[in-house]
Formats: sequence, structure tokens, C-alpha cells
Amino acid sequence: MELRDIPVEGWRRVVHVRDRAARLDAVISVHDASLGPGCGGVRVFPYSSFEDGLADALRLSRAMSFKNALAGIPFGGGKAVIIADPKDKTAEMFRAFGRALNELGGLYHTAEDSGVSERDLQYTHEISQWVGGIAAGGKGGNPSPYTARGVWRGIEASARCRLRRSDLRGLKVAIIGVGAVGMALAELLNRAGAKLVVADVNPQAVATAVKRFDAVAMSAEEGVGADVDVLAPCALGGAITKERLVRLKASIVAGGANNQLATPDLDEAMRAMGVLYAPDYVINAAGVISVGLEILGSWSEEEMTGRIDAIGPRLLRLFERAERERRATGAIADEMAIDVIRSKRAA
Repeated sequence: MELRDIPVEGWRRVVHVRDRAARLDAVISVHDASLGPGCGGVRVFPYSSFEDGLADALRLSRAMSFKNALAGIPFGGGKAVIIADPKDKTAEMFRAFGRALNELGGLYHTAEDSGVSERDLQYTHEISQWVGGIAAGGKGGNPSPYTARGVWRGIEASARCRLRRSDLRGLKVAIIGVGAVGMALAELLNRAGAKLVVADVNPQAVATAVKRFDAVAMSAEEGVGADVDVLAPCALGGAITKERLVRLKASIVAGGANNQLATPDLDEAMRAMGVLYAPDYVINAAGVISVGLEILGSWSEEEMTGRIDAIGPRLLRLFERAERERRATGAIADEMAIDVIRSKRAA
């Protein structure tokens, strides 16, 4: 196995991991460790180049620093990407990834992300202790259902703030990406009486959502411009671009995906348009909270319920401050997270 450090200003440690025998080509990125070791998922994705994979790992790990800070868990920001097609992943690939985690000596704790299952990480856990998101005694496990419940609570808060709604009956929501998080979110919204539009690159997932939830199927491009109240990006990042924003009819953007904005300036652009944006790393934090509590040995249903239910009020306070200061919600969230990290450094 080869581990090559990549110097990146402002990042605690970034390494390129290669294990040719196991066909592992990965980047592990720890952005900040002021609050504790980096914690965040590993994703498998067929990036077009190593540079694209590296850039994604850097963006995601930085977002995890902010997410963990506002979530109130003692972890810094970490993320890993494995450059491969999920169809080609193997047990030995994830065992090799576990050996890489051991080389970092606990600086980074991993969990599930896009293209990775709980079973995949069982192979990693055979080699390394630095793995969360694996159910033990009925506690924790795959964080996707918790992420979905947190997003559901966040949509409730967003609808209350922007639309003055006390419930979600009849609310029109377009879910872009009905994978593990998106499908679980669709179920929760359907139970609450929302009307759903769904899109995904996997036609079987779309067919399942249409059948189970009486949803309307659209392409991702159609879904972004659909006549709905809420756009919920739940696939990979970059769903909101400058080109797509001009077609947006939803008055709320609130979803489970990481890095939903293609560029940071779109935060202010949405505010100027009157679109309420629920910052992604605030609304989708329940998954990493579950992983964090599992790692700390303090996971319980009662604790998770309280943490998930706190996401709505946290967003409402953020929205109120953004309105009061006439600033974009994402900028407010960044400032709040940076304050938490700086206060820990100064302690």
C-alpha cells in the first residue's frame, strides 16, 4: 500500500491511498481536527480524474467540519472518496481501505456515503476500529434513515418559516435522488400528506417511488424546474447551478445532499430571489450525529430522537437571524460553525 501526503493549506491532513492489488485508489481528507478526530463518510464514485476526486474530498471534508460543529458532536471534518464505479467495488478494496485508516491512527473515522453499504464497511471493520455506521446491538447502523428524518424535520421548519404552514399536507416536494436517503425521505413526506415529484438516474428507484408513494416521475432537469413548493436535492452535490437557478419555481430548497450549491455565490442569489435555502450541512446532520454517538458509545433511541427533533428549531433560529440581518442563510451557518471551531481552539 502507498500513502502519499498532499499538502493543502488549511487542511489538517490529506492523503492519496493506492493499493493496486486491491484496486483501491482513494483520497482521505481531514479538514479540521480542533473539535476532535475527523468524522465523515466514504463514497465510491467513478470520478473522471484524480483531480476531480481530490476536489470533492476537500469540499466534503470542509463541509463536515461545519456540520459536526453545529451538530454539537466532538468531531472535526473528515471525508474519503474511492475512485471507482460502485459496480466494481470488492471486499478486498474495503479491507485495504481499513488498512489505510489504521495508518492514520484514529485521525479519521469513516461511515457510509454514496455508493457504500453497511456490508461494505463490515469488511473495513474487519481490519480497522475506526468505522461507524455499523449496527451493534440494534444501535446506530446505516445513518441514511436518520439523515432522512432530519431532512423531514428541516422541511417542516422551512415550510413553517416561508409558507406559514403548520403541517405538510398537500405540500408539493420534488426529490432529486431517491437512493437510501431520498427514498426514506419520500416515505416520511408521503405519510405526512405531501405530494411528490421524484427523479433519479436509476429508473428502478423512480418506479419504486412512483408505485409506493403515488409520485410523479420526472428527469432531474425537469424536477429542478417543477412547479413545487420545495426542491429537495438528495443525490450528489452541485444540484443548484446558475443555469438551473433561473428555472427554479420552488420557494424552498431543503434536501439531504452534501454541497448542493455548485458555487458559494448561489446562496446570496437564492436570497435575492426570495428562495429560502436550508444549508445542507445543517439539515442533513442527523446521519453523522448517529455515527458520532455510536463511536462515542452513547447512542440511544431517546438521544437520537432528541437530536433529530432539534434540527428544526436550529434551522428556525438560523432563518430568523438571516432575515434579521438580511443575509444569506448559508453565510450565517458558516459563520456560526466557524465561531464554534474558533472557540474550541481558543479554549
